[in-house]
Amino acid sequence: MESIYIILAFVTGWFIAQATKIVIALIRKKGKISAQEMFELIMKSGGMPSSHTACFVAASLTIGFRAGFSSPVFALAVCMTAIIIYDATNVRYAVGQQGKLLNKIASNTILANPLKLVEGHTVLQTIVGGLIGIFAAFLIQFITKGYLF
Repeated sequence: MESIYIILAFVTGWFIAQATKIVIALIRKKGKISAQEMFELIMKSGGMPSSHTACFVAASLTIGFRAGFSSPVFALAVCMTAIIIYDATNVRYAVGQQGKLLNKIASNTILANPLKLVEGHTVLQTIVGGLIGIFAAFLIQFITKGYLF
C-alpha cells in the first residue's frame, strides 16, 4: 500500500508543475489562452518549470519518508533522479538547441519539413521543478499521515 503514495507524489508533482506552466502562460498572455494552447502546454516537455524534476524529486523524497532515508531504494531513487535532472538540463537542452539550428539551416533548402523540437530545461527551470517536487512530497506526506515524519 505504501507504493501508492509514491505514485501519488509523482503525479502531484507533475500536476503542480504543468498547472504552473498554464499560470505562467496566462500571465504572459494576459489571460488570453485557448483550450488548444492549454492542452499543448500540458502535454509538452520543456519550459518553466521542469515537470520531470518535480515528479522525480517528489517520488524520491516520498520514498525517503516511507522507506527511510538510509534505505537502498531511496539511494536508487536519488541516483535515478540525478540522471533525469542531468538529462533534462544537458542532453535534452542541447538536442533542442541543435534542432533549432538544423531547422534554421533546413528552411533555406528544399528540405523544408521542420524537425520536431524536444525542449530541455535551463538550470532555473530545474531548480523550480525541484522546489515543486519537494512541496508535492511534503503535501502528500502531510495529507496521508497527518504529520510530516
